[in-house]
Amino acid sequence: MAVADPPVPELTGRANACADRLRAADRVLLASHIDADGLTSGAVASTALARAGIDHEVVFEKQLDAESIAGIAAREFDVVLFTDFGSGQLDVIADHEDRGDFVPVIADHHQPADRDTEFHLNPLLEGLDGASELSGAGASYVLARALEGRDGDNRDLAALAVVGAVGDMQDSDGGLVGANEAIVADGVDAGVIETRTDLDLYGRQTRPLPKLLEYASDVKIPGVSNDEAGAIAFLTDLDIDVKRDGEWRRWVDLDAEERQALASALMRRAVASGVPADRIEALVGTSYTLVDEEPGTELRDVSEFSTLLNATARYERADVGLAVCLGDRGDALAEARRLLRNHRKNLSEGLQWVKSEGVTDEQNLQWFDAGSRIRETIVGIVAGMAIGSPALDRSKPVIAFAEESAEELKVSSRGSHALVRRGLDLSAVMQEASQAVGGDGGGHDVAAGATIPIAERDAFLAEADRLVGEQLS
Repeated sequence: MAVADPPVPELTGRANACADRLRAADRVLLASHIDADGLTSGAVASTALARAGIDHEVVFEKQLDAESIAGIAAREFDVVLFTDFGSGQLDVIADHEDRGDFVPVIADHHQPADRDTEFHLNPLLEGLDGASELSGAGASYVLARALEGRDGDNRDLAALAVVGAVGDMQDSDGGLVGANEAIVADGVDAGVIETRTDLDLYGRQTRPLPKLLEYASDVKIPGVSNDEAGAIAFLTDLDIDVKRDGEWRRWVDLDAEERQALASALMRRAVASGVPADRIEALVGTSYTLVDEEPGTELRDVSEFSTLLNATARYERADVGLAVCLGDRGDALAEARRLLRNHRKNLSEGLQWVKSEGVTDEQNLQWFDAGSRIRETIVGIVAGMAIGSPALDRSKPVIAFAEESAEELKVSSRGSHALVRRGLDLSAVMQEASQAVGGDGGGHDVAAGATIPIAERDAFLAEADRLVGEQLS
């Protein structure tokens, strides 16, 4: 059954072919990645399969490599649906397909390998940018719309797709663009998403106002950012009732007039402090609110929802994140919140470690090796936080290492959109530099990762530095 108004017309043919193959399957194994985008991809796809009456099981993989693909093949499902990964591993997957182990169906947005397969839904194959225009959850959403039956549509799943896109940092220039905007529009039409121009600070739903301002690290405002006393003094000087019954209010508690007054005062302070105009503009962006979620909770704001999900799967509890995505607001949400508290503590300690130890500067990049001090599942997040802090040089990408095993190092790299506009493509850097030393990697232009043999760190760094230099020259 064709969708009357497909959200991403360029992908309609691929989505319909994938949907038809899934409908023809007796049972489907759904395999997805473990970050926020992967969890929402899995939840969107699982919900759509269930609604279409397709029997399936869900598994999550920290990374899709030859070993994990062999494990998936051993499960003896005729059809395997890969979400938020699979494209980059098509060389291995296609070998299994050729042997008759399973038929792959892929909904991904990462750079495809040189091989291809019949049922492959990826924006990059149709000229759309998988790093900024459509996430893994977005690709799953396009597939979910193609799976719609006569009982209604799947546009309510746009809410989770937007959580995935924001979790994948696709809104980092102030809002979602490209195909993502069409998914937002579906969500608005379905009554599950509200958008508005708002102060672009993390924690609008849950953080007390002083913490909202103190921890706002993307745009540094002297005397407010990273300054608890300064943030409190700034708020106390405003002609706004910033406390109620002795408790600090949150951004979500303010009415439109109060928000306007606070935002204007913040802009004036930024201008007076000499913050560059382009950074001041970054204080305002588009907020995405999930209207079915309770106000003042982590689930109401898509940024906070995505952080909550990151806190589950990165600590081997993808089952908890999936349950929250599928609507469990009891035990799973309570456990996710406990994991989030632990996650925040670990991120804070990791960032503190980077600040105190510092980074090593090469000609074209900067790097740190956390060894076993920062968990390999969160070292990329720490690297992203570090590049937004005064401790690092924003004009160079950062590469972070952490121990994955006794033999292997996990590599995470983070850049900025300004560097990408100058030609940086960390996906290519990670892939080429890792393969040069017997590892493998990939990802997006602004954020990518790899796994390499421990003994090859310095050779990898030399190659990565050379490649970045070529891109930015």
